[in-house]
Amino acid sequence: MLAYILWGDRLGEFKKDVNRKTDEVFAGCRRASKRHAFTGNVAFDDWRTKELERLAEERRKLDEMRDEFDDYMRELRRAKDQEEFDRFMNERNKGRKSGRGESVPDVTDED
Repeated sequence: MLAYILWGDRLGEFKKDVNRKTDEVFAGCRRASKRHAFTGNVAFDDWRTKELERLAEERRKLDEMRDEFDDYMRELRRAKDQEEFDRFMNERNKGRKSGRGESVPDVTDED
């Protein structure tokens, strides 16, 4: 929570970078283990290699979808922030035009 407060949306980018670096490290380990994990049965080893490649492709697609969703959510937050800011500025400007000076309108509970 503290990290999000301090870095905001940049925390998401940091997380993505860490995840990518971690994936690269473990991908190297997987490649090394693939070389030594053959069973001796050529048909099984070929099938296994193809399945691992298919799963890696699915993982890549899921990561892309996650990134797209993160971008979408970031844009929604930005739009909401912009809307709130615009509302604030409009209310503030109305207060100035009505002769109330620089004061901001009182916020009251509307029940």
